[in-house]
Amino acid sequence: MLPDLLPDLRLLRHRFFPHGYLDAVWQIVLFLLVYYGYRLARGAVDGHAAAAFQHGRDLISLERGTHTFIEPSVQAWTTSTGWLIDVTSYMYVHFHFTLTISALLYIYLCHNRSFYFVRNMLTAAMVIALIGYVVFPTAPPRFFPEWGFTDSVARFTGVPDTSATVNAIFNPFAAVPSIHVCFALILGWSLTRLVRSWWARAFWAVYPLIMTFVVISTGNHFWFDAFTGALTAGASALIAWTLLARVRPDVWSFGPRPSGAPPAEATA
Repeated sequence: MLPDLLPDLRLLRHRFFPHGYLDAVWQIVLFLLVYYGYRLARGAVDGHAAAAFQHGRDLISLERGTHTFIEPSVQAWTTSTGWLIDVTSYMYVHFHFTLTISALLYIYLCHNRSFYFVRNMLTAAMVIALIGYVVFPTAPPRFFPEWGFTDSVARFTGVPDTSATVNAIFNPFAAVPSIHVCFALILGWSLTRLVRSWWARAFWAVYPLIMTFVVISTGNHFWFDAFTGALTAGASALIAWTLLARVRPDVWSFGPRPSGAPPAEATA
């Protein structure tokens, strides 16, 4: 009985651990290190609330000066619909984390050859973003009720942004760049090239636009934050494509393995 099961067990192991258990564990460790870096950045900006609020006011002045201060109108319209503001608030809370993790699991299991390139893009993006959060901490729009903004997510969840739990997990001044938009662009670009069904490609193609609308309509980001998030995504793709992929083209390239390159089995 046991010998008959061994081929199935090997197939199952290869399905869920394409490069072995150590590789899967290493990917988890890498993302935990990135999150720990986020926590360190949070600690670095504690006590800099005055600077963060001033930077937020500077962005408002910039947008007003260029006649692009659209965020109050966008949130007011979304709120006026009644249902849409709840939908966007739900998406802000759940989509960024849930879709990112789900997408990474899908790529790791079903398109493992491209996983490491996507992982490198996300890691490079987080490093760039962490520098931005430390150098330019910025209060999000929801902290400026005098301009008509409301905290729709706090209203939807019933958990105020002053909650100890919220403050322990999230950096309230991590606005520039918008990592929500950045990750949405990275995953959208990657998955439109990996998924096969037309509806899945269509969803991932518009996902960055959806996330941009979500972060603005909920009062969590200015359009400038979304723009810098897009720039961060572009910079991370450039780093992964022109630098890292050249270091290990057999492992860190996107798409099919280079001609003649053997399968990479070591932890990457």
